[in-house]
Amino acid sequence: MKSSLPWVALAVSLGFVLVAGYQWNDDGEERVLVNNKCKCVTVTSKLVPSKDNPEEEVLERNIRIIVPLKSRQNISDPTSPLRTNFVYRMTELCKKCDPTEIELGGEIYQAQQSTSCNEPETCYTYNRDKCYTTTIPFVYQGETKQIQAALTPTSCYAD
Repeated sequence: MKSSLPWVALAVSLGFVLVAGYQWNDDGEERVLVNNKCKCVTVTSKLVPSKDNPEEEVLERNIRIIVPLKSRQNISDPTSPLRTNFVYRMTELCKKCDPTEIELGGEIYQAQQSTSCNEPETCYTYNRDKCYTTTIPFVYQGETKQIQAALTPTSCYAD
């Protein structure tokens, strides 16, 4: 295996964040670094031969962004205005908020790789694993009631 230190230094100097200790294999396969369904972004990278020196390998990064054109400013409110501003920051896309157990000095601690995990994330589309609802007027036998309706039914109701 090759050392990832030169690639981490390159990534940090370019303002990108990589998971520390990530090892590259010589299989030439593309690695998924970020798959953010909330913002519709996928970031992949792979080692490819350098155009200047074919004996060297360089890191090629591909960033795929799908812009949901009919996304609402508040995705839970179908009457809110269409979103016209989309912001993508690599540091926010790459943050890892899931706690991990680590051992230090014989004791086990909970740790996470980001310090900004308490801030709410702005989603540009529905996270299909999360239940989104909205209140709608429902008319039954001449009487109007406000009821909750599921915007993502498959994630709101158990099978």
